Amino acid sequence: MSIGKNIAKFRTQQGLSMEELGQMLGVSRQTVFRYENGKIENIPHEKVEKIASALHISPALLYGWDNEEAPGTFKVRHRRLPMIGEIACGEPIYAQEEWGHYAEADGIEDADFCLRARGDSMTGARIFDGDIVFIHAQNSLENGEIGAVIIGDEATLKRVYYYPDKQKLILLPENNAYEPLVYIGADLEEVRIIGKAVAFQSRVR
Repeated sequence: MSIGKNIAKFRTQQGLSMEELGQMLGVSRQTVFRYENGKIENIPHEKVEKIASALHISPALLYGWDNEEAPGTFKVRHRRLPMIGEIACGEPIYAQEEWGHYAEADGIEDADFCLRARGDSMTGARIFDGDIVFIHAQNSLENGEIGAVIIGDEATLKRVYYYPDKQKLILLPENNAYEPLVYIGADLEEVRIIGKAVAFQSRVR
């Protein structure tokens, strides 16, 4: 089922009119109509998050779950997640957006979007150049988890270690050829965690 049809389905289940949903989103009834009828195909991820919040469901649910069980329960069938850009496995790179690109995510239940890995700094974690990395959107991580991190306008994928008492963040590569990235004090203002890596999809090598 397309994202537009899912919006219509869950909006109806919530007893909302197109006009009411539009008011919640800050858009017109006509825009909601275009979402639901596929006239607007590539809805930005942040807008999908806002729609999901208004409908009291997860963004992942809008991206491709089928309801085959009792009301209120859902079963994963076939999922397509938005590819929102590239992420560096090496030196940070500019976070290039790729709206309109999607990746198949069958069996990956807790991802919200995906990124394409560039570079070789995470090969020790079996993440190689060109792999698709599936990300669960969240703004904090447990020490040792692999995260997608924005540094200024650039993005990188690293193991994250944060020590709040020292106001110190270490982004650790999984390749001895690369040095850790260390941020202390005011430098932390440049760094933003956007999600946790939960799975990856490799090409045949």
